[in-house]
Amino acid sequence: MTTYHYIEPATLARWLEDGAEIALIDVREEGLFGAGHALLACNVPYSRLELDFPALVPRRTTRVVLIGEERPDGRSTAERAAERLAALGYTGVQLLAGGSAAWQAAGQPLFQGIYVPSKAFAECVELAFHTPTIEAAELYRLQQQGADLIVLDSRTTAEYARYHVPGAISCPGAELVLRFDDLVKSPATQVVVSCAGRTRGIIGAQALINAGVPNPVRALQGGTQDWKLAGLAIESGATAVHGALGEAAQAAARVRGDDLARRFDVPEISLEQLHAWQADDGRTTYLFDVRSPAEYGAARLPGATGVAGGQLVQTLDKWVATRGARVVLADDLGVRAQVTAHWLRQLGWDAVVLRHAPEQAIAVAADKAAPAAAISAEEALALLAAGAAGISVDASADYRAAHPRGAVWSNRSRIDALPQAVRDAKALLVFAADGGVAQLYARDLAQAVAGRVQVVAGGAAQWRAAGMALDSTPELPADAQRIDFLFWLHDRHTGNSAASRAYLAWEAQLPQAIGSPAQAGFRLTPH
Repeated sequence: MTTYHYIEPATLARWLEDGAEIALIDVREEGLFGAGHALLACNVPYSRLELDFPALVPRRTTRVVLIGEERPDGRSTAERAAERLAALGYTGVQLLAGGSAAWQAAGQPLFQGIYVPSKAFAECVELAFHTPTIEAAELYRLQQQGADLIVLDSRTTAEYARYHVPGAISCPGAELVLRFDDLVKSPATQVVVSCAGRTRGIIGAQALINAGVPNPVRALQGGTQDWKLAGLAIESGATAVHGALGEAAQAAARVRGDDLARRFDVPEISLEQLHAWQADDGRTTYLFDVRSPAEYGAARLPGATGVAGGQLVQTLDKWVATRGARVVLADDLGVRAQVTAHWLRQLGWDAVVLRHAPEQAIAVAADKAAPAAAISAEEALALLAAGAAGISVDASADYRAAHPRGAVWSNRSRIDALPQAVRDAKALLVFAADGGVAQLYARDLAQAVAGRVQVVAGGAAQWRAAGMALDSTPELPADAQRIDFLFWLHDRHTGNSAASRAYLAWEAQLPQAIGSPAQAGFRLTPH
């Protein structure tokens, strides 16, 4: 039974501007999405639909528009997704007729990449606030001269450990204002904020400037990519990570945070107000704990999703899909929430701070998800020996690195392309390190082959430990099959200088590509 209907691009364009809640969701795999998508679309790949969608669109009556991929069998991934969402209780699902091609044909631009609104926002921030920058060669010269300066790396600690500018200190974005006085002892010290490219360096540097720190602050132009393009050596390992928060630094940060919230009109709400909003069935409320992952992992505010504040600004459409929703930010100290909210509001979102979330509220220990039912690797070995066929639904990059010998690669969006010889096997075994992804694939496959499908528990390490032979295939799946991989985005991390230059140029041209910042919903308010 059909549970959806199609709308035309003109209708979608009106809906995106009418002020009511709407979630525009592109259900193609990331490689296809990243090759060209509507500016305000969020990517929820069909291979992960039921795993990710409820958190991104929590209210079941939300107006949802799906964009999918037309398939040879005549059924688009959007139609399949709409049926799955109906089974989850979503009642307001529509499909964009003709998908992204029709959107473009109607005169609407398509954008390459991922997290485009956040990256475009940073570029618009640099233009609107005139954020100071420093080139890699100039920073290196100052370092060699022994100048009074400090480099703060605003990425996650994991990204920092992989590589960073020599001498940089790891201080993820939302921690910059909070920990500033612990890290920077003199108002004369030059402060340089770095990331891998442009976005988090610009946002981090401008956050410090907006917060009123007394020091000269600049963003490293092009981040570590430009550093490497300049022929300069990078450093690896967790060589210098911010330490514990001192009382004096916390006190100074709270003063700056309160002033920032006042100047940028950041509202604050009580816990009682939050509960009232959460009980409101007519509007969506998101709740995020913007502290560090370690703090969130130890104890959390009930119902909150943990995303460090800097990452929330950087990857917002990974976490929030319903435009027009409320976004509540929790932080026991307040400062990280205030800094994050002042950016989200300029990004066009109704973001508020749960002021100094009560310590007794942040007291629910992280719960452990129960593993999905699956057979063991030992059971899988016996079935393979008896003629079962193996199917790996890991990411294509992970399949190339290691997969059970003889297993073919597949993706939930490509079940119809599964070889007939595999379909005809007496049993089909689905392998994936992510059990949820494996279960979704297995459910769709079981409908196509009338059963005979089982999921194998574990990942490569467990399969190898059970005696299963694993293969690596650097050329398989072929590049043309890798619908989950955006080549030009990832190649810049593998020493491809041309890809790095292209990526940095792509970021810099985003303001021109979107036109007016208002087109993306931005409300920039330089002070």
